[in-house]
Amino acid sequence: MEGLVRGIRSCQETLRVAILKHPRYRRNIFSRFGRVTSSLPVREKGLENLKVADVLMTKGEDKIGTWLWCRTTDSVYDAVENMAKNNIGSLVVLKPGEQELVAGIITERDYMRKIIAQGRSSKYTRVGEIMTDENKLVTVTSDTSILQAMQLMTDHHIRHVPVIDGKIVGMVSIVDVVRAVVEQQGGELKRLNEFIKGEYY
Repeated sequence: MEGLVRGIRSCQETLRVAILKHPRYRRNIFSRFGRVTSSLPVREKGLENLKVADVLMTKGEDKIGTWLWCRTTDSVYDAVENMAKNNIGSLVVLKPGEQELVAGIITERDYMRKIIAQGRSSKYTRVGEIMTDENKLVTVTSDTSILQAMQLMTDHHIRHVPVIDGKIVGMVSIVDVVRAVVEQQGGELKRLNEFIKGEYY
């Protein structure tokens, strides 16, 4: 994943240098009146400015809901059934009670290693017994940049990160992050190509 981040940054720099060296770019700097009127095209967000909140917005209305979490007292069987039903790989675990206090996270990996591999019963094991505890939980806020989120996931070898702004507001996966990066790079590449062809002013 670190290689992907370095590759993306290297690709951005290579594209910028290529544009600056391109003869059409030099011609387009000057208007018909012979004075400088523009530089590089105005970028929309820019990868370094893309936030977790932007990714959550692309996930739509159902970015958060009861399908996203379970309680420490729930059975592992129910938690895994919830993951399978909603096609997700992890659930935020909340403490019992009315308040939505985060206790940890349970993932498919926890299920495989702590239930299947140990021959335990998922129906008689509580989520709180196998979850990753809150003191080891890696989280982001909606203001965290996508590149920072990607780096966190890489450094901690995880695929899901809860988004918490005082309370849980969503979950991002490595798939969400990579998709956002690819879409942003694709948009930037398209704008740069349009600029080189003289179609972007």
